[in-house]
Amino acid sequence: MPQLNIMMYLSFLLLGGLFCGRMVKHIKLPNVTGYLLAGLLMGPCVLKIIPGEIIDSFDLISQMALAFIAFTIGLSFKASYFKRVGIAPVVIAVFEALAAVFFVQAVLILCGFEPAFSIVLGAIAAATAPAATIMVIKQYRAKGPLTDTLLSVVAIDDAVALVAFGFAITIAKGMGDTGQTNLLLSLAQPFLEVILALATGSVLGLLMILPLKHFKKQGNRLVILIAFVFLNSALASLFGVSELLTCMMAGAAFCNVSPESDRMADLADQITPPLFLMFFVVSGAGLDLTILPSIGVIGLIYVILRVAGKIAGAYLGARIMKAPSQVARYLGPTLIPQAGVAIGLTIVAQSVVPEYAGTIRAVVLCGTLIYELTGPVITKWALTKAGEIRNGA
Repeated sequence: MPQLNIMMYLSFLLLGGLFCGRMVKHIKLPNVTGYLLAGLLMGPCVLKIIPGEIIDSFDLISQMALAFIAFTIGLSFKASYFKRVGIAPVVIAVFEALAAVFFVQAVLILCGFEPAFSIVLGAIAAATAPAATIMVIKQYRAKGPLTDTLLSVVAIDDAVALVAFGFAITIAKGMGDTGQTNLLLSLAQPFLEVILALATGSVLGLLMILPLKHFKKQGNRLVILIAFVFLNSALASLFGVSELLTCMMAGAAFCNVSPESDRMADLADQITPPLFLMFFVVSGAGLDLTILPSIGVIGLIYVILRVAGKIAGAYLGARIMKAPSQVARYLGPTLIPQAGVAIGLTIVAQSVVPEYAGTIRAVVLCGTLIYELTGPVITKWALTKAGEIRNGA
């Protein structure tokens, strides 16, 4: 197929995603599943309508979408909510993330795989992708204790995953230590990165209040919203910390000091649908079907044990915190999706266990393919079983 103008490919993303999103509704599947399938069909693995090099050029779309997703999650973190639910979401997030890590690590080591490799790959299992989950919640207007807990857990999960991975790579490096590594600094680094991300987001979230005092028209406020979300993402990238955490904290800081937070959330909802649609279509186009045969036993252990860990950890955490029964029973299955953060961690893993870099990337990409295609469907099922999506929605 001849090289087309980039705007043509953008139109393919929008129209293809819109069409497939409508088609899957006829079989009661979430829109996001249709968007991912649209990308998979148009991408290099199937119809080759969108070449691989074009997909790589769409990284900015993914960065913008994830920044808005994280910011809007943060807008739901009002102090009044946490006063009502307490620390339950934090405890549940820690349990579900670490259970997935330990399940994968333990079984890999018991099966005889090299410990450093098992520790690093298992640590990536903690990461959960909030984007697909949030899209399902928004599409079906899910409401209830499970939805409230889920929104909090998927946001906190990113922090837990980063800290867990930081400790894992420190341990893995220590197994082949040359005596040049400062162990204390290595252990402290993931915590320092999380603190810097939260501090950056807090400052920008508070600063966002100032221009809103002087610009009252909706168009001007839209400009301010976009500018500050992008600024959060850019500074996080500049500082080398989590963009998701930074943007989430900006939203959380803003919503707790400004009465305009609900209006800004409504404004974001009006402009983000096409951005989110393109993000998922691009994500689908980036899925590589050819890696499926290459994952073997390691891939099966990772894909299955990560899910088992998420379900068991979420159940145990919810029971300990005496959360409602529907939270304990159905939260775990909603935490299956995994994408951007996990793929990013594979890049770091390459420098820790370079001899296994190809295997780790293949396993995580294959897991992404499976989780992103099945996760939204399972999330819808879980929310429906919990009674938080109306029958027929």
